[in-house]
Order: sequence, then structure tokens, then C-alpha cells
Amino acid sequence: MKKIFGFVGHIASGKGAACDYLGSRYNAGYHRYSSILRDLVGRLYLPTDRDHLIRISEVLRSAFGEDTLARVIKEDVERDTHDVVCVDGIRRLADIAELRKLPGFTLVYIEAAPQMRFNRLIQRTENEDDQKKTFEDFLKDEERSTEKSIDDVAVDAHITINNDGSIDDLHATLDKLVAA
Repeated sequence: MKKIFGFVGHIASGKGAACDYLGSRYNAGYHRYSSILRDLVGRLYLPTDRDHLIRISEVLRSAFGEDTLARVIKEDVERDTHDVVCVDGIRRLADIAELRKLPGFTLVYIEAAPQMRFNRLIQRTENEDDQKKTFEDFLKDEERSTEKSIDDVAVDAHITINNDGSIDDLHATLDKLVAA
């Protein structure tokens, strides 16, 4: 049975870093909720910033149901032939409702202090507007519709990983998770 790790966490907590590591170390399949949104935003020739990603997410969920993206991700994970599979960016209870139907699914909450996450955010180049953000902007982003339910989802996590340490600490924790 394949191992499916779904990662939930606040902005820049380390979800992507965890999936990147599992992909390189264990040849894990990697599926991101935001990839669907980035594809659509790019196809519409809109800036790939947090505002556009959130707005596309809200439109899709409003028009087609709260579980729209979850159904797509579930189907992608089911079709994935890797022994280890990562799902990055779980944010809503509807997201885990679909993934829980899959054998081998484990929900992992990655937590990190806000200042640590902000520092990571402005150092990366994932969204066009991230490097220009202030800490106050960052905290406002955490109040957006896509972020509000993260704590509710995290309560259901099978495992919590604190990611305030080094990248090597995160990797060691992930190695133990895969070995379990």
C-alpha cells in the first residue's frame, strides 16, 4: 500500500519543503492544490500573486462546490503510481474528507513561528508579490479565506511537526515519518 502524506500548515510553514525533500529522497509523487490555481491564473495571463490565487480558489469553490479541488487532488493521488505520495496545501475540512477515503493517508500538520515563516516567505520567489510584503501584510494574508480554516484542519492531524529548526531537522523528522 502506498503512503500518502497530506500536509497542512500556515503560509511558509514548510509544506513545500517537506514535499520537495520526500520527492528527492523517496521519489515521492507530489500534488499541490495551488498548482491547479497557478495553471488557471497563468492561462488567464494574470499575475501569479496570492490575491489572484485566492480569488480563483473562491470562484471555483463557489461555482462547483467546496470540495472541487479536493476531488481533483484525490483523483490525481489515486492515479499516482509512486509508493510515497505528498499532497501540499490542504486548507479546508472538505480537502481532508476526500483524502481520508484513500488507504494509507496520513494528515501531517507543519507548524512554525510567524516570524520564521515570514522570513522564509520573503526569501523565496513562489508568488510575484511575496518579496514586497511587510510582516503586517503577511499577518493580513493569514486572515484570508484560504487560511482561516487551517487550524480547524490541523486539529485532525495524525502527526504534528514543529519546523522552527533547521532543514536537516525537518528532513530527519520526515525520514522517521516515512520509516514508520
